[in-house]
Amino acid sequence: MLILPAIDLKGGKCVRLFRGDFSTAEQVAKDPVSAANRFRKAGAKWIHVVDLDGAKAGKPVHSDLIFRIARESGLHVETGGGIRTMKTAAYYLKNGISRVILGTAAILNPEFVRDAVGAFGDRIAAGIDSRNGMAAGDGWTRTSAVSSLSLAKNMESLGVKYIVFTDIARDGTLSGPNLRQLELVQKTVSCRVIASGGVSSLNDIENLKNLGLYGAICGKALYSGSLDLKKAILAGESGNAEN
Repeated sequence: MLILPAIDLKGGKCVRLFRGDFSTAEQVAKDPVSAANRFRKAGAKWIHVVDLDGAKAGKPVHSDLIFRIARESGLHVETGGGIRTMKTAAYYLKNGISRVILGTAAILNPEFVRDAVGAFGDRIAAGIDSRNGMAAGDGWTRTSAVSSLSLAKNMESLGVKYIVFTDIARDGTLSGPNLRQLELVQKTVSCRVIASGGVSSLNDIENLKNLGLYGAICGKALYSGSLDLKKAILAGESGNAEN
């Protein structure tokens, strides 16, 4: 299972949120690029970068910084936040980003997702942010009438190969991932599922690995020191492909 350290960008700073609430943003690293370099030195091969301001604005805000993170760290970067058009997706993918995540677009514009998959294949991931079983968008500020599981099935039908699944209620809480929900998603779709939200310990990594998930995103636990990245990477290794 692949371990992806997380960098969330707000106001150009590396922050963490509590349950997706922008008012709880707390700076957790002095510099996003330095944080990425530390993750690389610890053995990471991928990082998960979210443009929080872009997610709210519906268009990229920190693309230049994200390109710099990718360029200077040398890591594979998957990124999301404000990617709503083919032009934006292409802009990221042609400038050093390995995979882009379509979140709000997955809810509002499935035709765009289909077109993006047709153009870029498995470099497209769907981001499903779940609040009480329903998919949320616009930087988690709005909850849709679409169930998270239905959205996952729809994304699979459109050819999406990767799903980043976040339980908003667990995100930034260090309370452990929602294993029951993740197991249901894993059993329902054939996509490679990347878990996000609540990871706090090596035990959580083992539990996610035992579900057969493709990857796990770790954020607050790394910054708080409750999870050692080197040990998490070792615990997650299981022969999965890394792209």
